[in-house]
Amino acid sequence: MKRILLCITGASGAIYGVRLLRKLKKMGHEVHLILSSWGSETLEHEMGIKRSDLEHEADKSYDQTEMAAGPASGSFPLDAMAVVPCSMKTLAGIANGYAENLILRAGDCSLKEKRPLVLVPREAPYNLVHIENMSKATKAGASILPASPAFWHKPQTIEDLADSVVDRVISHLGVTLDSDIEWTGMSD
Repeated sequence: MKRILLCITGASGAIYGVRLLRKLKKMGHEVHLILSSWGSETLEHEMGIKRSDLEHEADKSYDQTEMAAGPASGSFPLDAMAVVPCSMKTLAGIANGYAENLILRAGDCSLKEKRPLVLVPREAPYNLVHIENMSKATKAGASILPASPAFWHKPQTIEDLADSVVDRVISHLGVTLDSDIEWTGMSD
């Protein structure tokens, strides 16, 4: 069992964060959760889920203003961190070491401690500043995994599309996954 920090920020695509939380919990992992203020707003707008309801699904939740909470320290035991979805503001903060809230500080700690950090931007199109911030974050040790669902597995539902991204995030977090969404080649 791994201890994973999941952060949900204000980019559209709350379904990715929710599906990731639920899948990791179903697999038996310990999930700590931080919702940004806009992540909470987006969650309710897109999915009709209240912040408090999702926080109850996590093993532990924090407010982004809790700068003295465990994830603000590199000595806090975490196996990996994911920001799903990752707003461009959060990407910029992590890429440039601007640790003004708990999400950004936890990202900073993940980078300095060389822990897996997966950032899932959902913005489109990207401008040059976004691309440069992705480059900086990648050079610092993060994995940039855009919310670009696969279609080769012939998804039937929105959840199938979301899960194609979620499964890739799980893999990049260093978690072994038995997935139905695995490329085995093309056949007639």
